Amino acid sequence: MAGWRRHAWLLVALAAALALPKIAAIAGQDFYVSFASRVLIWALLASSLNLLVGMGGMVSLGHAAFFGAGAYVVAILSVEAPGGSSALLVWPLAVAVNALLAFLIGAICLRTRGVYFIMITLAFAQMFFYIFTSLTPYGGDDGLSLARRLTLPGLDMAGDATFYYVVLAIFAACLFALGRLKASRFGRVLAGIKDNEARMESLGYATFRFKLVAYTVAGALAGLAGALMANQNGFVSPNMMSWDQSGIALVMVILGGLGSLWGGFAGATAFLVLEEVLSGFSAHWQIVLGLVLLGVVFYAPLGIAGLFARKPR
Repeated sequence: MAGWRRHAWLLVALAAALALPKIAAIAGQDFYVSFASRVLIWALLASSLNLLVGMGGMVSLGHAAFFGAGAYVVAILSVEAPGGSSALLVWPLAVAVNALLAFLIGAICLRTRGVYFIMITLAFAQMFFYIFTSLTPYGGDDGLSLARRLTLPGLDMAGDATFYYVVLAIFAACLFALGRLKASRFGRVLAGIKDNEARMESLGYATFRFKLVAYTVAGALAGLAGALMANQNGFVSPNMMSWDQSGIALVMVILGGLGSLWGGFAGATAFLVLEEVLSGFSAHWQIVLGLVLLGVVFYAPLGIAGLFARKPR
């Protein structure tokens, strides 16, 4: 019965997501379609970070480097190859580039642990930030505007509703893939490494390889989120790689639920809704967010998603 209830809630959520553009158009609130796309993109970034932090126990403060790199793949191609504006080409390229970057960076960072791992990931992100700040042909510190969104055959990506449906489909596919990965043998080994890496090594598992694969997958998904955000905003800048963007993603993960499949989505939704509502009342809305985060840490350690998780009998 619990399984049927979960599936019923998923169907209700999917129906609501599909109906959102129509409802917004009827209400004359088309802004919320663009806002929902932004939530989904941040949810994808947070879910990719949750793979590292929640499932693998690898706390990273440099995840925004891949987010920004994915956005710059879109921006640079728009400058160097204006005719190559097909999303079927550019988005997979952004994923591949970031998978390679994550593999190379992870091969170095994962030789450290604890606070040293946190600091070296932060160092790499800051290196990326200053490299792209110095790239004056691509806007430098001022960033770079995109002339138009990428194209998909048969779809008008310029429309916010169409773009929202594309982002929704991509997020749903990525979340399904993460769910399968978490339930797989790889996911169980990764959970074992998080709990006790020394024990997993003694059992014969090559823990470094498992962590490197997780880091590579997380970087690739973050790059995809960055490529989508570039199309959402029509603008990229080095600030997408700054450490505070990684911090925001980490807050979303904690708020939503460490290790929960839906934690990234729940955290991104709560964070961005709070920002949208509270910023209209005060410029110091982060104070309220801090109080909410404290409440989650003390009274809901499994995060928002954990409040709806099935309780053991």
